[in-house]
Formats: sequence, C-alpha cells, structure tokens
Amino acid sequence: MENLNYKHLQYFWAVARTGSVTRAAEQLDVSMQTISGQIAKLERQLGRALFRQQGRGLELTEAGRLALSYADRIFMLGAELEEAMADEQLDQMQRLAAGVSDVLPKHIASRLLQPALPAESGQLRLSCSEGDFDELIGELGRHKLDLVLADRPVASSEQQQFQSWLLLRCPVQLLANPAMKERYQPGFPASLRQAPLLLPSRDNMLRRQLEHWFESQGLRPRVVGECDDYALMETFARQGLGLCPAPFLPEEDYGPPGLEGIGALDGVWEHYYVSASRRKLQHPSLLAILQAWV
Repeated sequence: MENLNYKHLQYFWAVARTGSVTRAAEQLDVSMQTISGQIAKLERQLGRALFRQQGRGLELTEAGRLALSYADRIFMLGAELEEAMADEQLDQMQRLAAGVSDVLPKHIASRLLQPALPAESGQLRLSCSEGDFDELIGELGRHKLDLVLADRPVASSEQQQFQSWLLLRCPVQLLANPAMKERYQPGFPASLRQAPLLLPSRDNMLRRQLEHWFESQGLRPRVVGECDDYALMETFARQGLGLCPAPFLPEEDYGPPGLEGIGALDGVWEHYYVSASRRKLQHPSLLAILQAWV
C-alpha cells in the first residue's frame, strides 16, 4: 500500500465530523466535487468503503468509524504540535512529562521529583500523569512520558527497552484517626488482633509484606477495605472505617490531616523506583533525580 495521503484523510475527517459533504466543503473552502473525489481516492487506497448512503445523507461504515477514531487522534496530535511550536519559550524551557503510579503517596512523589525542579520558576514545564503502572509503562514506550515513578521496577522482559533505579526505601507505619488511635495504640502490636484494617489490593507490592508481618506477629486483623490509592485509604481511615498502612520518612514531620501514627511495622518497607526509556537516559531531569537519590 502506498503512503497515506493526509489531505485525503483530512477531507474524510471533515465530512465525518460535519455529517455532510456540503458543510465540509464550506468549512474547507473547496468544491464538493473535490471532497468527493479525494474521499474516493482514500477509499480505493484503503480498500474499504468509509461511507454508505443513508436516505439523503451519509453514514459511516464500520471501517469508517474505525478510520475516524484514528483520524481524531492524528489531527488532535497535529493541533498539539502546532500549539507546542508556537510557544515562544520553547527553546528556553525544559519539559518533563512524569508518570506517577497511583499507589504512590502524593508527598512521596513530590519529594522524589523535587531534584528535577529548577531553583527559578519558569525554567521547567512539568506535567504529571497518574495511573496504573502497566499503562504508564506503555505511555513511556510510546514516548509520551519521560519517566515513571512507581513502587516496582520494570519486568525483566522489558529491560532491553527500559531501565529502572531504586530511589527510596521507606519504613511503613499504621495510621488511625484520634479515636481509633486511642483504642488500638495501647499494647501495640498485640492490640491489633481483630482490628479493622484497610489494605492495598492483592496485586500491590506492599500487600504481601503486610500479610507476612501480621502472620509473624500471630495476628489476624479484619480486612474491611482494599484500595490502591493511598489518598483514598487515608480518607476512609480519617472517617474511622479502619487503620491504614502508610510509608513515612523518619526525618520528616509528615502526617495526613486527621490521622496519627500508632506504630511502625518493623521490617516492612516500601520501595520506590524511577523507570525511563533507554533512549532518554540523558534527560536533564532524570539525571538530576538520579544524582540526588541513587
């Protein structure tokens, strides 16, 4: 198949979005015959009909709907490219697109990114995307992200394309609202027997450590909720639904509003990694983070 003609695709996109050859011709300031002819060429090239006649109008075929989904993305990226190129500070400003796994506490993520932030504002444009680890690694592979912060490194099967570094190792404590702290802190950890507990889901890296710790203490707390988002877990704990685990930095006086530590879980650690494409190992922000943490 010969290379796709994007002018043909633009004519198709205009007709599909306006629903009419007439309106598309007016929008593009070309004749209806030009529109129809270019779409016919596109259909011949693709080997598929993109429209079917429906009464006096046009209706997308299944192939047309699929083509429209691709055209939407192509022309959206084109608009983003034009916007980016129009930025007067393009050559003076560094850009960092960071993916943050949704299991990372926000204060930990901001602490890990801190070395990449310049002393003077206006020198870096930072964009952060939060999501599932596998989805973020996919975005990293498509070069939509410069780096990913997560509680795990990339799998060994992906190490030819990506590289991971351990940045931080944090101890873990249990948090509770004041009423539950008053109830469960005396006699910790024996006091946790049958205590209501909020835990990460079973595919979370911390979950297995927590289960092993409770088993080693001879404890069987009641699991009353499971979620991966620390902010959500802390919200439920603040409402008194249960106790929740959270990493902490011993040198920092950090505590989520309305929650207090009731005891550290000795031997339980959270590990935080940065991963990047091997093609971007010289990104200035990545180098600054590695210099500060590794």
